[in-house]
Amino acid sequence: MTVCYPGSFDPISNGHLDIIRRLCEVYDNVVILISNNIGKKYSFTALERKEMVELVIKKYKNARVDIYDGLVVRYCQNHNIKLLARGLRNFTDYENEFNLFQFNRDLAPEIETILLFPSSKNQFVSSSAIKELITFNASIKDYVPSEIIDIVTKRFTKQKSD
Repeated sequence: MTVCYPGSFDPISNGHLDIIRRLCEVYDNVVILISNNIGKKYSFTALERKEMVELVIKKYKNARVDIYDGLVVRYCQNHNIKLLARGLRNFTDYENEFNLFQFNRDLAPEIETILLFPSSKNQFVSSSAIKELITFNASIKDYVPSEIIDIVTKRFTKQKSD
């Protein structure tokens, strides 16, 4: 079975990677879908985000990365994917995911959604927290995969000096 794990991954965090690892252990194929949220301003282009995810998932032979600029359920329908995986860190995420689930269910009732909780050390990790740590010269090594620490740090250090 194929599962789609969508997100902005701006940048990918250890929390995301934890969920990807677990999905790869359970499902035959995992599609990590770089998707756009019209309510977010991105620090990396979709292609840059895809390249970063590809860097950190090399060891997972049953995972691949794709980019889609539309409704995730439409991507799943177009690729005959019947299962969506979402990460759930806290009650705020729950509210957002519950609402999204309802819309997805109305648009594509044939697609099921599963929710995964990150490990306890990753429950509070978010892209905005990572960006804030860099802005104030704090280490991100515990929150971001080692393969992309330099890429992420350089981006935000450069933005700070502009």
